[in-house]
Amino acid sequence: MSVPVLVTERLELWRPQASDRAGLRALIGPGEVRRFLGGMEANDADVFARLLRNAGSWALYGYGTFMVRHRGRPEIVGNCGVFHSWRGFGPSLDDVAEAGWIVGKSAWGKGYAQEAMAAALDWFEREHGAQPTLCMIEQGHRASEAVAAKLGYVACDRVAEKDERPLIVYRRPAANSGAKPLAEWTRAQPA
Repeated sequence: MSVPVLVTERLELWRPQASDRAGLRALIGPGEVRRFLGGMEANDADVFARLLRNAGSWALYGYGTFMVRHRGRPEIVGNCGVFHSWRGFGPSLDDVAEAGWIVGKSAWGKGYAQEAMAAALDWFEREHGAQPTLCMIEQGHRASEAVAAKLGYVACDRVAEKDERPLIVYRRPAANSGAKPLAEWTRAQPA
């Protein structure tokens, strides 16, 4: 399966590569960005572990998060998509397709998370079939709650991480994005 480069009106999305490590570190470096990432540090080990998890989802399941940049620019402004997760929350929440988005501080409030996720969800459903997806958002993260609602996610459960931070689980029924047809998002990735 050829993994596409997705192109939206303002953004380009691509499958993570080893060369993206420094850009990912810059993305999640600011404390305000990491605030809702479960206490993650922006050190080399945590950044590399995140990059490996992203790559591992692609390798094992054929889908994962995309790196995101403004069209025609090299800087990474986000990490968004659908990935395979196992968090230890039980059968209804583990071993399922989970959506997630991280957007850099300079890109907040511009609709980039919604734009990138609409493209990623559309690609996911076309490549892997229409199926529900979940996302987990730390309680009180209003910006992500708004993105989830715009993408068609509805709160359905509540769980707690090891540090007891409350997470709200959202579910999105299959084929609910209202996204543009795949042909309008995709450009084949060069070999």
